[in-house]
Amino acid sequence: MLLAGDIGGTKTLLALARRASPTPEIVCERRYPSRDWHEFPELLRAFLDEAGVGSGIDAACFGVAGPVEDNCAKVTYLPWIVDGKALAETFRLGQAVVVNDFTAAAQGVSALQADDLVTLQEGRTRAQSPRLLVGAGTGLGVAALVPEGSGWRTIGGEGGHIGFAPASEEQLAVWQHLQQPGGRVTAENVISGPGLAAIYESLRKRASVSVAANVREAGVMPELKVSPGNTAIADPAEIVAAVPSNPLAGRALDLFIAAYGAFAGDLALLFMARGGVYLGGGIAPKILPRLREGGFVRAFRERSAHAGLMPDFPIRVITNERLGLLGALSIAATHTNTLDSHQ
Repeated sequence: MLLAGDIGGTKTLLALARRASPTPEIVCERRYPSRDWHEFPELLRAFLDEAGVGSGIDAACFGVAGPVEDNCAKVTYLPWIVDGKALAETFRLGQAVVVNDFTAAAQGVSALQADDLVTLQEGRTRAQSPRLLVGAGTGLGVAALVPEGSGWRTIGGEGGHIGFAPASEEQLAVWQHLQQPGGRVTAENVISGPGLAAIYESLRKRASVSVAANVREAGVMPELKVSPGNTAIADPAEIVAAVPSNPLAGRALDLFIAAYGAFAGDLALLFMARGGVYLGGGIAPKILPRLREGGFVRAFRERSAHAGLMPDFPIRVITNERLGLLGALSIAATHTNTLDSHQ
């Protein structure tokens, strides 16, 4: 038996599976709101009790939204600690491996089916070239895959925390809105759920300042009215929902998409990801109609010296939210095979 988890600040997916060929056979799977639980072992205990499994799990893999060190990780946006050694001992697991959530998600790319993907740019796929996975959600994840033998080796990291590079006056205003004395603005501060909220608030403040300036120049003080353009919205999901009726929300989403596309283009060049650029995370599937309008691809392609390269990179949106879980199961199966080879 295999145990896998995809652990994030918003949701946690857990699954039990039987080892099978070519892929593990899932026998129990659940989705949980992460913030409903004080700590991860408490949640895992509830899942195993529900599944009726108390022992016999040979290997486990947990993909965690946070940096991993010595098989242990702290979830970036929760006070959870996921400790592989402690979990193995507590739950009598044969082996428990903790990896970054995007390391797990990257391994799940190979398990995707055609209907799990939506193409933004066809490009020209080169089968033995690196692949890139970028995903905006509660945070911003990055991982690369490079060919190794008959499979893929994952290059994980915290690429979402590199500096944000504004590409327009409006993006510069977002940077100024987020910048703190002695601090820096990262890509994740902008290209994430909280980042979309920050973009909207930046635009709202600029619009308010503009209205106030026009009033002063006119020398009159008209009655102030609440409108969709000056209403504060802190929830990124509400901003997306407001796009049809709120021009400011639409502009915020377009700025978000442009920043997302530029960031993905930078990393595509870094890894020369001719095997494909994949957009994971929770946001892309929810804004597919806007992504398909072309703003993402335009920003992705906007390069000076290398503009001619950019149309060749395939770009696909992953619509299967179980990507990280599938990858974690794949890693758990690999570790089970490793255990078998030593028995």
